[in-house]
Amino acid sequence: MELIDTHTHLYSEEFKEDIEAVMQRAESASVRQFYLPAIDSTTHEAMIAIENAYPTRCHSMMGLHPCSVKEDFHKELEIIEKWLEKREFVAIGEIGLDFYWDKTHINEQYEAFKIQMEWALDRNLPISIHARDSIDECIATVKPFSDRGLQGIFHCFGGTTEQAKAIIDLNFYLGIGGVFTFKKANMPEALKDISLNHIVLETDSPYLAPVPYRGKRNESAYILPIAEALAKSKDIALETLAEITSANARKIFKAK
Repeated sequence: MELIDTHTHLYSEEFKEDIEAVMQRAESASVRQFYLPAIDSTTHEAMIAIENAYPTRCHSMMGLHPCSVKEDFHKELEIIEKWLEKREFVAIGEIGLDFYWDKTHINEQYEAFKIQMEWALDRNLPISIHARDSIDECIATVKPFSDRGLQGIFHCFGGTTEQAKAIIDLNFYLGIGGVFTFKKANMPEALKDISLNHIVLETDSPYLAPVPYRGKRNESAYILPIAEALAKSKDIALETLAEITSANARKIFKAK
């Protein structure tokens, strides 16, 4: 069985002391591949270092997280452009809109989001979308780009059935993580009529650990209880779910 973590920040400070043990536990949990979303220029070097340490398993994206979009975001985008010219990346991400923490730079967030989606189209790359308290706004912003062929993942999906269907209509995938196991989120019901053909798995570690680890540091090994919960809700074998979601991940990231 193979599980793929399509969104994990393994380069975070939280893993600095025990990254090898984290990777070993992930291996024991059948997690074979890891996709690393970028945040901003303060973490690019650490991300690349983890990829270099595990070159056949870790794959870096490049982009500017919406929470890092400030007045000087064009400087950050210049740094990203230089990285994109220097080497290949598997995706542009994570990018998007975040209206939860701070709405000071909403206009700048929209501008940065659109610029980076244009880059993804230019390079034939998928995108990883951060859409906290902004799913509908992200769907509307992505639509003109998806009409031109842009694809990707709405990471950490926690929305409604209607929003899930709207995302699928864009030809995007739903990134399902620890939130699926939160009782109040009611995600099994929201995804009841959503085919696994539109779903990939993720942890967003070190954040959003699933039940029964909620409140603790998340890590890629914990994708297993997420997969088990989703398989149970869909009444299928865990191995079948792993096969379908991993095939989806390889397809969107153009991996062999």
